[in-house]
Amino acid sequence: MAIPVVDPARYDQQLEAKRERITRDFARFSPPPLEVYPSPPSHYRQRCEFRLWHEGDALFYAMFEVDPEDPEKKTVVRLDDYPVASRRINVLMPALLDAIRDVPLLRRKLFQVEFLTTLSGESLVTLVYHRQLDEAWEVEARRLQEALDVMIIGRARKQRLVLERDHVWECLEIDGREFIYQQVENSFTQPNAEICRAMLAWARDVTRGSHAGDLVELYCGNGNFTVALAENFRRVLATEISRTSVASARVNLNANGIENVTVGRMSAEEFAAALKGEKGGRRVAEWALDEYRFSTVLVDPPRAGLDEASCRQLSDYPRIVYISCNPKSLEDNLEILGETHAITRFALFDQFPWTHHCECGVLLERRD
Repeated sequence: MAIPVVDPARYDQQLEAKRERITRDFARFSPPPLEVYPSPPSHYRQRCEFRLWHEGDALFYAMFEVDPEDPEKKTVVRLDDYPVASRRINVLMPALLDAIRDVPLLRRKLFQVEFLTTLSGESLVTLVYHRQLDEAWEVEARRLQEALDVMIIGRARKQRLVLERDHVWECLEIDGREFIYQQVENSFTQPNAEICRAMLAWARDVTRGSHAGDLVELYCGNGNFTVALAENFRRVLATEISRTSVASARVNLNANGIENVTVGRMSAEEFAAALKGEKGGRRVAEWALDEYRFSTVLVDPPRAGLDEASCRQLSDYPRIVYISCNPKSLEDNLEILGETHAITRFALFDQFPWTHHCECGVLLERRD
């Protein structure tokens, strides 16, 4: 991996390069003008993980720089700060080292540190060890937790000690409303909170006026989009394969007082089969699929995008909201979806400044 070089004075230049690339690469689909959502130029990541390097008495954080010509060749890069990470993480980085440097119970065989923070500054720190943790470690870790005003989790092989809780609560203000999200340690959450707000606001905007229809959401994760979009629809049916994410999505819906959503644990492929009547069972029966009037499908797939069969299935819906973390797989999927649907909104979200990565949002509507 290449470690981003942050230079706020050049932010507009790097964003313009992305805008030009996405505009050029998608021109053949005749999309409307690209809507561009900038990130804060620095301190935008709310979660990060670092290796902890021991050199004699010295301790420092490190990442590995991979040689693009030889992926097996890695260079250790020392990090005394990390402008990519939130300001809270940058405060905690040296404070944590100072606190554990002379405490053998906390320092010994500690090889990785993971930070999870929120816009309000709530912080969860996971310490990962190459040794088993005992009661003596827990006593010192609780002292550290109080000193740094954080929550701490200790991890080792087949061991996970949660001292207070295993999650933080993120609060995002969107369209004058506050939405709260439980974000669980060691599970996927959107890393750039400000861009997450922009994506949710955009998705709410492109689905306004949908109260007569229902939304089906694939790959719903912890309910990030589900929570924000529920009020735009009569009912929502969301699916996700990860057990942890499904549990978190249900917690988030309850925390936000949302009652018109059903979340089911099922893969996108199985769900497609259920919609076609090719898969039954208790869960499918409980969903009462015949009672839904699906007008919109939202899909936020992994980097690989969707296979051809899944794209064909999406084509059955009048409106498709596609959130993509990989423009290349999005291009491939649009070759199929474009046979039946036209792009009516197109957005670039700069989720990861100073890298080549782009997050895109596409609204497709069925041609007459």
